[in-house]
Amino acid sequence: MDANSKAQAAAGTLAASAAHRRRLRDVYRSAGWPCLDAIEVELLAAGLLVRVQQPSGHETLRVTDAGIGLIAETLQRNRARRSAHEALVERVAREMTRAGRIAWRGLSLRAKVGDAWAMAMPDVFSIRHTTVEAYLEPIVHEVKVHRADLLGDLRQSTKRAAYLQMAGECWYVIRAGIALPEEIPPECGVLVATETSLDVARPAPRRALRLPFDAWMALARAAPMDGWRLEDAQGWLGDTADSSQG
Repeated sequence: MDANSKAQAAAGTLAASAAHRRRLRDVYRSAGWPCLDAIEVELLAAGLLVRVQQPSGHETLRVTDAGIGLIAETLQRNRARRSAHEALVERVAREMTRAGRIAWRGLSLRAKVGDAWAMAMPDVFSIRHTTVEAYLEPIVHEVKVHRADLLGDLRQSTKRAAYLQMAGECWYVIRAGIALPEEIPPECGVLVATETSLDVARPAPRRALRLPFDAWMALARAAPMDGWRLEDAQGWLGDTADSSQG
């Protein structure tokens, strides 16, 4: 039986949670000092950890081959999830640039929510390519490709409030099939991503909003996505002079 098969068998007896998987990675990266808690007991019982007696008399922990297999399986699964998410983020950002907007991915912005400040990192943040501040129309797009991630995000009302403080429109972009538009709070629009299109399931309420100074500083420090310049947009349209001669 290979390491992956052992990992699946061991995890099957345990029903390894995110906390179990995180603890395995922590033990693998550390000197293996025991925590003596319930998570550790369950990992030991499942054969994912083993106790090692040191010459000094101290007891440490070591990740077994089955445990390493579970770590590898977790990394592969997380990598696949990130790949699907990042592909959709790229797609949304490209659509914003094609619409004549300047787009950023993974931008870190600070917003005032109630009496406190909150940090938020929208998947895509974009503004219109304009020289008039009042016409910027900042928009946030939050991308979700898995239902569990979406439901976890919807429970973070402070994060959503921060988005609404930094943008005149806030959209959730969801992969088709993971949720109904009615599950998304009404202050946000809903785009449904299929293999070939981004379909508006519900438009986002639009509010007039001007970017605060700290948001301008964040934009100045960050690099926008390529393709927003007018000459790049002309390239997407094609060379009209050549086409007319053809």
